Amino acid sequence: MTQNAVLERMLTDADPASTPRDASPDVRALATRDRILRTTRAPRRRRARTLGWAGGLTAVAASAALAFAVFAPQGAAVAGTPSPLDFSGSSTVAQIVDEAGVALANSTGPSIPSRTVRTASWGFSVEVDTKTTTVVPQLSTLTWEPDGSGRMTIIAGVPYDPEDAVASNGAEVTSSGEVVTDLIMGEGDFETPWKTVPGETGEDMVAMLRAFGMPEDPTAFEVETAMTTALDQWTLTDAQHEELLVLLAETGGGEALGTTTDRLGRPVAGIRVLSPDEAVSDLILVSRETGRIVGIERTVLKDDGVFSAGAIISYRMWDLDEDTVR
Repeated sequence: MTQNAVLERMLTDADPASTPRDASPDVRALATRDRILRTTRAPRRRRARTLGWAGGLTAVAASAALAFAVFAPQGAAVAGTPSPLDFSGSSTVAQIVDEAGVALANSTGPSIPSRTVRTASWGFSVEVDTKTTTVVPQLSTLTWEPDGSGRMTIIAGVPYDPEDAVASNGAEVTSSGEVVTDLIMGEGDFETPWKTVPGETGEDMVAMLRAFGMPEDPTAFEVETAMTTALDQWTLTDAQHEELLVLLAETGGGEALGTTTDRLGRPVAGIRVLSPDEAVSDLILVSRETGRIVGIERTVLKDDGVFSAGAIISYRMWDLDEDTVR
């Protein structure tokens, strides 16, 4: 089954009452598909866009299931997005990576890479008529096998007003209990460029990230983009996380922001990377307790007609603790 076919199946599963299984994808579905699968930025004239990022079928599953699509006329920016994390102290990317290496050496992370990933992610639902936004969290679990079979289960979180500081910066994610998608994938349904268990050396991580689209001479943003896709499909070992951070530092393109607590209440250090067109920035969150990469946040840097410059449009977290996610 192709990625497009799986996406169309997920779109109908996500809204069976209004979209018969045998129906062709509508404008919203096509816009969502194009946003996920395209390799270049969409023309500004497009009226629909999906808020989020990642690559491969994991991104298809996560984005299509909740259909975070915005329908707004050109120039109709909407208000109400979460406040930025408040960082303190100063450091360099090299210092963050060195400190992460020490923590990783003493961590008890997974001993082998796993094809099971549990993710908390957030996107926006926009009501165009009232120009209001609602944060829509989701909890997803992906498990897949080397033959391309697997299962993706997505549970909707309790939505909230992005201007609610307590909810927006709270230390837990509350499940609504609503299963948005429970997708059973047969052999070959899950398409990934990296099926074999990756090794733990720097060369192994380079090979894996190149399979996920990282060029030979990458920017920090290109390393982070490929890394995010990999972490959406694999739960990696501590040694592999250390190599990913070293690769990021070697680009020389990241900006260290100091320390803070993330939106799950975990102590983290932050590294910001810019997209080549400087339209968005991604914030990489590194756990100060384990040294592992535990989250990514995306910020719009240029007014895109829907969100103003400086708006945080989505964030996702890995290494979820049962005490902070319920």
